[in-house]
Amino acid sequence: MCKDCGCSITEQRESHGHHHEGSHDHQEAHAHLHDNPQLNDPKTISIITKILDKNDHEAKHNRAHFDSHNVLSINLMSSPGSGKTALLEALADLASFKFNVIEGDLETSRDADRLKAKGIEAHQIQTGSACHLDAFMVHKALHHMDLGSVDVCFVENVGNLVCPASYDVGSHLNVVLVSIPEGEDKIAKYPVMFRQADLILFTKVDLLPHFEYDIKREKEMARALKPSVDILEVSTKDEESIKKVAAWIEFKLGNR
Repeated sequence: MCKDCGCSITEQRESHGHHHEGSHDHQEAHAHLHDNPQLNDPKTISIITKILDKNDHEAKHNRAHFDSHNVLSINLMSSPGSGKTALLEALADLASFKFNVIEGDLETSRDADRLKAKGIEAHQIQTGSACHLDAFMVHKALHHMDLGSVDVCFVENVGNLVCPASYDVGSHLNVVLVSIPEGEDKIAKYPVMFRQADLILFTKVDLLPHFEYDIKREKEMARALKPSVDILEVSTKDEESIKKVAAWIEFKLGNR
């Protein structure tokens, strides 16, 4: 996992009641976590709290920036290959709202290049070894984005079902994708991620006939974690399913 932040911060966030976490000084935390692998150490908890507070403050600044431009920000999270970029490509053809994208990956600009090819403004963040985006990375990216010409700014987070759930990037909504080929244990294994979700998208549902996947049971698991979560089934081969995602976002735009 992330050699910069220490993935066990996720559990620390849960136990200390933080809604989100963040890190501007990853190296300090990383060094301390290796010196003190047991997170019960008071000094470790003190550093983690400092990291969380810094990131939360920056996240509030990002949200204020989005609000000042009347832009809805949506954090897209999933494991690698669940279809975040493909969803955005499909929305570019079918959504009535205008959007741009802050794109996060460890290396390459391939996903941003795909979006630009569809005429979408996209700014790539290469995180190096960090397995998530944080509020400071997003803040820097905002200096490269034109928020005056869009209704929505998507933050396509690094593919990971652990750390991104714990770092508030300043978005208004969290959308989590889980694809059918991943198997039907992801919601149970990664509950922190799905508790953060405002919308869960089951993607690649056109592949359901080829997998042993009890989607009804997975939906029940998701609602057991968060009863209020919205759930949609999506396939990029089915325009109507993409239109339902667009309609969900349009509803959120209309009720801001």
